[in-house]
Amino acid sequence: MQRERITDNILVFRSGQYAQVTAGLIVTSEGAVLIDTLLYPEESLRIRRYVESGLRSEVRYVINTHYHADHTTGTCFFPEAQVLSHRLCAETLATRGREGLARMKQDSPEFERVELVIPDITFEGRMSFELGEFRFTLRSSPGHSPDSIICLVHDEDILFAADTVMPIPYFVDGSFADLERSLSILLDREYENIVQGHGDIILRGEAPEKIASDLEYLHRLSEAVENARAAGLQNIEDAIPLDACGKSHVLLNGVVEQLHRDNIRALVNGGRSGSSLPADRGASHDYEGNSQWQQKNLI
Repeated sequence: MQRERITDNILVFRSGQYAQVTAGLIVTSEGAVLIDTLLYPEESLRIRRYVESGLRSEVRYVINTHYHADHTTGTCFFPEAQVLSHRLCAETLATRGREGLARMKQDSPEFERVELVIPDITFEGRMSFELGEFRFTLRSSPGHSPDSIICLVHDEDILFAADTVMPIPYFVDGSFADLERSLSILLDREYENIVQGHGDIILRGEAPEKIASDLEYLHRLSEAVENARAAGLQNIEDAIPLDACGKSHVLLNGVVEQLHRDNIRALVNGGRSGSSLPADRGASHDYEGNSQWQQKNLI
């Protein structure tokens, strides 16, 4: 696990075990806010030990940016914290999450100590709160999944975008159109940094270009799928290479190739409004599908 300091009080942890998933830590004079946790218990426990032993602080709030397991399984290791999420996140964790975690425990003994935590503070639209000298605004940002949110740390102008911003846009468990809208909203202002849900931190000068690149990817992908269908192609996933949509093959150690193919499949099956995949297969890293994807080292 890597630890990267953005400012004196804001850090990002990046998993060394699973798809470079990130968690953010904001340390205030009254305790810390943790934005997401990491998939494997030992990595989330290392974050806790760092906060308590290294910083002499405690995590007061955990924010679940969406229900997928790689962002939420570590929540239980911060039992003293209040947990915040979108209303849909709490509802989905209580249903798909409960069943999926049971399967994860069967498949991987290391998840035996994980307990499902349902967020106790939920919202729709947006909400703001303060802790110490920091103010936070959470806002609904659907697309990657219906329950996705982003978190702005005011004054520092640092946006924790979760999986709304990834090395390539990924909407298999959500909606192409929603993700396009959510990304477009991010172009309305500049941020000092954008923390992606997976991968590297996006610096101030890079942010507009990155968001524009993501929107261009979606545009090219949609156009290519429409053209392929009009031409009657059968194996559309093979007909649209990633670089034709403006993205590099090397991102996330090559995992983006499979994510791109998943996006194509979702568009072919469900169109721009969303994926038509069955409910128990829709998310690549939700509690239900997670064990399969772990074995493939995919998001």
